[in-house]
Amino acid sequence: MSVWLPTASCTPEACLTDAAPTVALPRRVLRLAGCLTVLVAGLALLAPVRLLPAGPRDRLARFWARRLLGALGVEVRIVPAPGAGTADGGGDGTGEGRRAGTPARGGALVVANHVSWLDIPLIAAARPGRSLAKTEVRHWPVLGPLVALGGTVFLDRDRLRTLPATVEEVAAGLRAGHPMIVFPEGSTWCGRESGRFRPAFFEAAVRSGAPVQPVSIRYRLADDRATSAPAFVGEDGLLTSLARVVAVRGLVAELTHRAPVPAPPADPARPWEARKALARAAQTAVEGIR
Repeated sequence: MSVWLPTASCTPEACLTDAAPTVALPRRVLRLAGCLTVLVAGLALLAPVRLLPAGPRDRLARFWARRLLGALGVEVRIVPAPGAGTADGGGDGTGEGRRAGTPARGGALVVANHVSWLDIPLIAAARPGRSLAKTEVRHWPVLGPLVALGGTVFLDRDRLRTLPATVEEVAAGLRAGHPMIVFPEGSTWCGRESGRFRPAFFEAAVRSGAPVQPVSIRYRLADDRATSAPAFVGEDGLLTSLARVVAVRGLVAELTHRAPVPAPPADPARPWEARKALARAAQTAVEGIR
């Protein structure tokens, strides 16, 4: 058991009990085949795509993420924040002159509640960026090499002494203008319950002066009922979770942008207060939609 990883109360036995409509076995097989095809294509094209300018590269990444979720039978809904014209937001890419409610652009720390491995392509479908992930993800079949080549920052949760360097790596990405995606709960939850946002990686926003972009993730069925079917909790295995996802009929993944939260200046006498305040403000924003 990791000494860093927060403990979630959610388990497959307690939380994955929703009665969701399902598709027939042939449809499930087709979805798995489509998912594998999209993953392999993404792996093959990643190197040349990384050479493209930021605009075309991000459009292709959003297209790929939507195709992956579509292959799995997941409908994507991207909801803009209040006052934003589109889901992708506005602005000039520098973070200057944004309207309240418009998603932050450029080097923003994107934070969300964490339910499933589906959360990562869902965020990429709206706004691609570099993600923070546990080191174990690097060893996942097909998906692991893909996220590693995509610039993922890996956190070794069993070695606390590496945490400051990992925070600084995220801060460096923000200074370079990259969106950096972090799930501050530190673990996945079923969606009906959630964990406290840990403040450690909000320090990266404080150091870089980048805004925090909260986003809320929810999973529903076609009739708008909430579902925990995509949750990836406890001792749940990736292949078991994948089989459960492709079996669901009418699964909807919804991502809602909240108003960006500016990073406060750090008090040299109490440097931890700024990151704690950011964590509280971001969690309040994320939970505002639930």
